[in-house]
Amino acid sequence: MEPKPPPASRPIRSFVLRGGRITAAQQRACAELWPRFGLSYESTTLNTEAIFGRRAPLAMEIGFGNGEHLAARAAAEPDHDFLGVEVHAPGVGHLLLAAAQLELRNLRVIRHDAVDVVRDQLLPGTLSEIQILFPDPWPKKRHHKRRLIQLPFVELLASRLIPGGLLHLATDWEPYAEHMLEVLQRCAGLRNTAGAGAYATQSPARVATRFERRGSRLGHTVRELTFCRRS
Repeated sequence: MEPKPPPASRPIRSFVLRGGRITAAQQRACAELWPRFGLSYESTTLNTEAIFGRRAPLAMEIGFGNGEHLAARAAAEPDHDFLGVEVHAPGVGHLLLAAAQLELRNLRVIRHDAVDVVRDQLLPGTLSEIQILFPDPWPKKRHHKRRLIQLPFVELLASRLIPGGLLHLATDWEPYAEHMLEVLQRCAGLRNTAGAGAYATQSPARVATRFERRGSRLGHTVRELTFCRRS
């Protein structure tokens, strides 16, 4: 009998899908509003001009949580288009409800792993800005390999930015902030807008996420990083 081939290796994910509580309204939003705001993951490039019906700067938020910040930005910046990527259904449903209430025409959502989306669906030089706000810090040392901010992914993100495009990160977990800063400074395609080894000043226009509000209640300090793609 021939030996069985070894099982295919599974990629390390930066998230764990949990059966979180989803409301009836969020479920309805995922079913009824998805054709209006949702985009399916496919291993083919997105035609963003066809999707939004125009050519405009395109910003992306990865792991938007409940989508408060993303919805507010899309409403405040109608001359920009926005793409949100999230894996958790309750947050997607929450954002879809907000998008419908605000009648946003410049927002689309993909429910899939952001690594696949960035690699397969976006061409180099597509995005004017990428935001990753309060990603899971995976604080235990044995879980550090799950952290989203790793050099190969940062280099991929940098390639998808236009020259001068911005990569904006935020965390309230100090060891993760130090890790982020070290990784981003190793990416040759990016430049720290705050200066070498420095964190950025917190943006007053940013809407606080629920993760940030929880960290504030616990007395955590928010660290922000803003790096731009070199020309």
